[in-house]
Amino acid sequence: MLKTQAQIRLDYNQKINAVTEQISDTKKLIDQLSFLRIGFFLTEILFFVLLVRSENDGWRTLIQVLLILPILLFVLIVRKQSKLDREVEYQKQLLWVYQNESNVLNGLENGYDNGQAFESELHPYTSDLDIFGRSSLFALLNRTSTKNGNDLLSGRLSTKTSRDQILSRQEAVKEMQSKMEETFKFRAHLQGGDIVKIELIKQQLKSLLGEQLEFTRQKFFRFYVAVVPFLSLALILGSIFSGGIFIKLLVLMAVVHNGWNVILNPKVNKVFYCFSGGSSLLNNYSSAILWTEKQTWKSPYITALLDSKIPVSKEIKSLSKIIQNFDARLNLLVGGFLNGLLLWDFRCCISLDRWYQSSSKDVISALNHLGDFEELISLATTAYNQPSWVFPEVVSTFTLKTKSIGHPLIANEVRVNNDFSTEVNSTVDIVTGSNMAGKSTFLRTLGINMILAYAGAPVCAEQMSLSVFSINTYMRIKDSLNESTSTFKAELNRLKMILDNVVKDKDTFVLIDEMLRGTNSRDKYLGSKVFIEKLIVEKTPALFATHDLQLADLKEYHAETVRNFHFDIQITEGEMRFDYKLKHGPCTTFNASILLKEIGLSLD
Repeated sequence: MLKTQAQIRLDYNQKINAVTEQISDTKKLIDQLSFLRIGFFLTEILFFVLLVRSENDGWRTLIQVLLILPILLFVLIVRKQSKLDREVEYQKQLLWVYQNESNVLNGLENGYDNGQAFESELHPYTSDLDIFGRSSLFALLNRTSTKNGNDLLSGRLSTKTSRDQILSRQEAVKEMQSKMEETFKFRAHLQGGDIVKIELIKQQLKSLLGEQLEFTRQKFFRFYVAVVPFLSLALILGSIFSGGIFIKLLVLMAVVHNGWNVILNPKVNKVFYCFSGGSSLLNNYSSAILWTEKQTWKSPYITALLDSKIPVSKEIKSLSKIIQNFDARLNLLVGGFLNGLLLWDFRCCISLDRWYQSSSKDVISALNHLGDFEELISLATTAYNQPSWVFPEVVSTFTLKTKSIGHPLIANEVRVNNDFSTEVNSTVDIVTGSNMAGKSTFLRTLGINMILAYAGAPVCAEQMSLSVFSINTYMRIKDSLNESTSTFKAELNRLKMILDNVVKDKDTFVLIDEMLRGTNSRDKYLGSKVFIEKLIVEKTPALFATHDLQLADLKEYHAETVRNFHFDIQITEGEMRFDYKLKHGPCTTFNASILLKEIGLSLD
């Protein structure tokens, strides 16, 4: 049984409260461990004082043994605190995810990217239908934290696809919706990650690292780096027990090793700086990938994303460990000591090369596929949050039929829904009506829901059946001072684009709102008339919103291919009231005279 939206809101609030309490409890435990650390530190000082003052050999021996215990416990507590710190960070990210869902359901801004970077006036429909930018469809849907996820979602909303792929994606989104509780945890692992850093790592793995690590593949180089720890251990033992020549050899070796490091430092730095500080980030990505690996997926669309035969999450963990070891060089004292005795940088480079040779291709693919999962989760989350929305039926024959369809960006409490369907064959539907009556919103309602349907998402309707169209719109035409383009020239450019697309793709669907605003009324009428007749000749379905009642008369000459609809107003005691309901036939009531009268102008 589906939850109501009120129940979903309540669930989010309960999750927020539960995670907030977890964070508080974990922080209290960390504070308690901090006091224990202080206690063990003071205990160590106490034992040391007792050792100095004790004159009994038996007591001294016992205290020497006891000196080890606070140190061991101190180290264990530090490790435990470090683990708890990571838990708190994860819990904070999970809390952000839940709070963001609650915010979206309550009409607040989505915390994920709104897609403003993808806005384009030249695209056939994205600008007119509010697909990208603030208060857009992308802003409503997006739950992606990776660059690849962002790009994939934008592509789904701006590119035509096939019926088979739409149906395949619908199945995948439904399966993802069934795992919704787990997807929040997946998103928490990716939330707040350094997108630039992970893209640098992917680029390094894809095209640069192999060449950068070439210097590590010489046989003598690898052999010597492998035996250095044993050689250092032998010289250290010799220095302890014999001194003399062994100390000199140990110092000489450390000097030579550090000199060798200086010589090869430019090559090591090229390898290191891309990965530096990326250990924690990769661990989080590894946890997200592990979730995808552990699930039992049935949808072919999703199973195709898991194209690796090895557990990639483990490979990323291994890379993270290498990077963590590599980061030791950032401490000059520790790095100098490790390079002097163990050639630490070289050992890390060799480990990285071995890892690169065996695992890099699978890891790059898995990191990219995280975006595919995020994109599906974006649509599944919307389906979960909007239980009244439905997955449309996508058919192979010319169809557009809707029942109680509404605009997904308008709040439920003020949204007005309408029914609409095409004829068996294409028609040009002329929609007339008053200012503010709802013509433009209705055109956008149809268009934006079609985009949702083609992405594989549910639509804001009680029922919807449609075939696959290429959508072209003409709504918000702007002039351009930078390009010295007038509004009329911009309108002509848009019309040419639509006509070219209509000829190239016979499955085009056109949405036009008030054509040729930038010219005189006579040319506007004639231009609109010939354009509509061109669409009729090309058998292109279209909705044509206009204030020009003369265009409604085209029904007399094209009885089978033109239909008239309208939005009207009701005037009660001089007050205008809009019901925003689509009705058959041309409009007979307009509001211009009323609006003009309100500002002191009367029409005789």
